[in-house]
Amino acid sequence: MDRKSQLTEPRPPQSVTAHIPADTPTFMALFMGSIIAVLLLAIPAFAQTADQPMPENASAKSYGDGWECTIGFRLNENACVAIIVPQNAYDTNRSYGSGWECLHGFRRADETACVAVEVPEGGFLDTSGERWRCLRGFIKVDDTCQEIVLPANAYLADASYGSTWTCERGFEETGDLCTAIAVPANAYLNGSGYGPPWTCERGFFERDGLCEAVVIPANAYFDDATYGTGWKCERGYEASGDTCELIDVPENAHLDRSGNRWECDKNFQKSKGLCVLNN
Repeated sequence: MDRKSQLTEPRPPQSVTAHIPADTPTFMALFMGSIIAVLLLAIPAFAQTADQPMPENASAKSYGDGWECTIGFRLNENACVAIIVPQNAYDTNRSYGSGWECLHGFRRADETACVAVEVPEGGFLDTSGERWRCLRGFIKVDDTCQEIVLPANAYLADASYGSTWTCERGFEETGDLCTAIAVPANAYLNGSGYGPPWTCERGFFERDGLCEAVVIPANAYFDDATYGTGWKCERGYEASGDTCELIDVPENAHLDRSGNRWECDKNFQKSKGLCVLNN
């Protein structure tokens, strides 16, 4: 065969299988699987942006991501719907809460209405504009204000609990009445909230509901203490029954601080009514 024939004769195709690794199908499957996974993860992100665009009557948040409804509108599912202000209410122009409040003198009945506050006779609308209270001289009973009936010799009390009235000075509460306090002779009203409502005058002591005069013996003086005999012996005297006896101070002794007893001098001790030198 000549050289020309050798040059023009087609050569058989050369095999390239020897240059492809034996695990090419596995490698390609893994490669394509990774691409598909990336696409699948990316699709929801695009879909979320596309499915939840900023609706009408909304604006981008002043901080962070996302959007929020403008004032006067509220989020309802994925839309911003206008706030419906009911009758007897006003728009609060706030981005939180219901967006409206009832006028003074009205209260919220539900989420869609404001009803008038019904003030009973003897009551008044308080500063909140949503509640009522009873006037002085009246007491709240359920949904009404009932007038307080004062007994004779009583006046209205300002206490927030307990009785709505108080007896005048010189009278005490007995059930639903104010009865006069029986003050014994030589006593006066003390206005105390506990114990006897009266006190014996100076020089008298209470005994069995009466004020008896204190009998002061010789060499004694009146004692203001609320207990005891009502008198004390002068200095140098000691009580003996209803009298004050002169104290016989032994040798090497002296009257103590009270003046109604004696004690031995320093370095002496009492022994059988005398003061003897310490050994």
